[in-house]
Amino acid sequence: MDGNRPTVASRHGVVAAAHPLAAAAGARILGRGGNAFDAAVATAAALGVVEPFMSGLAGLGMATCWVAGDQRIRTLNFRTAVPQAYPIGRFSRREDLHRGAMAAAAPGNLAGWYDLLSAHGTKTLADVLAPAIALARDGFPLTEFGAASINAAADALAGKPFFADWNATYAEGRGAVRPGQVLRQPDLAATLEAIASGGIKHLYGGPLGHKLVAHVQALAGCLTMADLQAVSPAWGRPVSAAYRDLTVHVPRPPSQAFQYLLSLRILDGFDLGKMERNGVEHLNTVWRAMRLAAMERIAHDDPSAEELDRLLSDESVARLRARVTDGQPVEGPVEQWQAPAGEPAAEQHTTSLSVADRAGNLVCITQSLGAPFGGGVVVPGTGVCLNNALYWGEHDPRATNALVAGRTLTCPMAPAVVTRGRAPVLALGTPGSYGICQTQAQVLVQYVDFGLPLQDAIAAPRARLWDGRRVTAESRFSARVLEALRVRGHAVEAPAAWITQVGGMQAVAVDPATRVMTGAADPRRDGYVATA
Repeated sequence: MDGNRPTVASRHGVVAAAHPLAAAAGARILGRGGNAFDAAVATAAALGVVEPFMSGLAGLGMATCWVAGDQRIRTLNFRTAVPQAYPIGRFSRREDLHRGAMAAAAPGNLAGWYDLLSAHGTKTLADVLAPAIALARDGFPLTEFGAASINAAADALAGKPFFADWNATYAEGRGAVRPGQVLRQPDLAATLEAIASGGIKHLYGGPLGHKLVAHVQALAGCLTMADLQAVSPAWGRPVSAAYRDLTVHVPRPPSQAFQYLLSLRILDGFDLGKMERNGVEHLNTVWRAMRLAAMERIAHDDPSAEELDRLLSDESVARLRARVTDGQPVEGPVEQWQAPAGEPAAEQHTTSLSVADRAGNLVCITQSLGAPFGGGVVVPGTGVCLNNALYWGEHDPRATNALVAGRTLTCPMAPAVVTRGRAPVLALGTPGSYGICQTQAQVLVQYVDFGLPLQDAIAAPRARLWDGRRVTAESRFSARVLEALRVRGHAVEAPAAWITQVGGMQAVAVDPATRVMTGAADPRRDGYVATA
C-alpha cells in the first residue's frame, strides 16, 4: 500500500462529486436504471443539502455534456440575469453587495436541473430529488470541512439582520456546529417535496416564488416575480480547442472558460513532457501562460463569436507564446476587471461534479451560490438560501462586466468535456472562482503531458495566481524550485502542503476501447467517487 487513494472504476457508471453522500445519491440513481443526466441532477440536488454553503436550488450554474444518442456536445447555461429593478448607480463598492437580499439574482439551478432532466434524462423529477429529500429530512453528520465552513460563515454573518433565520437553519440557533453533529433541514425537505410533487413552477411563479420575493423585498432587495418567471436556461454549442491529440469543449460566453482554452493553446506550443515534472521550466511555462491568458480574458471579458475566434487564433496564440519565452516578468490582473485603484480578490464557494454512464453519456456541472452561503439570506420556512450573484459584477460602468439590469454576468465556470477524435474521454470541472481555469489547465497538463493517473493528476501540487505577480503555491513543490521561480519574477508564497484556493476538482475518464469509466475526486475537499 502506498497511502494514496485507490483507483475507482466501473463499466456501469461513475459519479465524482464534492461529498460522499452526494456521489452516492447519483450512483443510486444509476443503479436504478437512470442515465448520467438523471444521476447528475440527483447529485447536484444532494450537494445543495450536504454542502449548503457551496450551492443549492437558488444558486446558478453551467453544464457541458456529451449526449451519446446524438453523438454531440451540448452546453447549458443556467445563470440568471441582473434583476430588472436593480438600482444602477446606487452602489459604488462591491462590498455593498457581498451579503444581503440586494445581492441576489433569480435562482437558476432548479431550472437548469429540470432542463437537463427534461432534455436527456429518463427519470422523473420526483425520482431524482428523492435522495436530496431524504438527506434533508433525516439529516447527515457534518465532516470537519463542513463544520468549519458553517462556523466561518456564522462568524461572518453574525449581527446581520437576517442572521436569525440562517442560524436556525444551519446551526440550531447556537451560532456554531461541530464535526459529527447531525444537520437536519426539515424546511428544505418540505420545499423539495413540494417541487417533486408540483414541478418547478412551485418556485418560478408559485407559492415558493411568492415567499422568496416577499422576503427579498422586505429586506430591501430588488427581485420580482417577473425576474423569476423570466428564468430560461439556454442550451448552446461549446467553444472548443485542440490540445495535443485531444479537443477540449467548454461553454461559450458568458462563461469565461475561453481563458482555459487559451492557456492550453499557448501550452500546446511547448513540449512540457520533456521538462522535469514540477520543475522550474514546467511551472514557469505554465504559470506564465495562465497569467497571459487571464489578462486576455479580462481585456476581452464577454467577446462576440468573431472576437473569440480571433483570441484563439494562431496569430493571437503565437504572440502570447513569444511572451512566455521572452524572459521578462509577466505582471497583470487575473481576477476581475480593475479600475486604476484595483480591488482585492474575494473568496467564493462553488462545487462541481462529473458523471458517466454505460450508454456513453458524460455530464459535467459546476454550480454555485457565489460566496459562502451566497448572500446569507434564508427564506423563512423554506430552507432555501439565496445566492449573491450580483457581487460578481462591477459597479464601474467602464467595466467589461458592469451591473446592468437584464444582463447575464460573465463568470469563470468552466465545466469541460474532452474528446479524442469523435470519442468522449474525459469530463472534469472544479470550483475556485477566477482560479477555475488555472486549476483545469494544471490538472490536464499533469494528466496528458506527464501521464499521471487521473487521481494522481488531481492530487498533484497546484498553484493559484493572483493579481500582479503573486502566486500561492502548495508547499509540496520543491523549495529549491520555488526559489528559482521567484528569481524568474513570480512572487511565490507557499503556506501549506494542501490549500483550498486551488479548487476542488471532480473528474471522470472513459476508455473508448474497454468502456471502463474511472473517477477521481479532489482530496482538498470532501471529494468522493461512487459507482453503479
